Amino acid sequence: MNIRKAVLEDARGIAEVHVDSWLSTYRSIVPDDYLDSLTYESREQSWQRGLAQEGIFVAEDASGKIIGFATGGKERSGDYPDVEGELYAIYLLKDLQSKGTGRALTTAVAANLLEKGMSSMLVWVLADNPSRGFYERMGGKLLDEKTIGIAGEELPEVAYVWEDIRPLAES
Repeated sequence: MNIRKAVLEDARGIAEVHVDSWLSTYRSIVPDDYLDSLTYESREQSWQRGLAQEGIFVAEDASGKIIGFATGGKERSGDYPDVEGELYAIYLLKDLQSKGTGRALTTAVAANLLEKGMSSMLVWVLADNPSRGFYERMGGKLLDEKTIGIAGEELPEVAYVWEDIRPLAES
């Protein structure tokens, strides 16, 4: 496995992981109509625009296939003055979870935030996401709860915080 900064040519691979991860993780959580509307093509177009931003990392297998990605940057809401950074998204192919890839991607994002002068980070996760334990095992502490609207439904979300990302960035 290799972790590296994403480039424009990664848009299709990231889109495939993004869609496949949503389908395998959120099937009983997010409305089926929404999940069934997700396409590689629409996600690829979105990622082609999004890859102009910094802070996006991909994990690739030995053959160079993208198997996961993560992105992060400045905390977006402004509601948490003591939290500077945010892990915006992290997705892995389901059959490759629990193999250290998520940890490596989180470390890459944390190290990037640290390089930019940020020392804390949060992540928002759907409350029913079966991978919540990952954030807890990585040292995240429950910070807050709210709801997010997806496909006309209000779904509960929780935030985990790392008040000091230095140990995370060095792991």
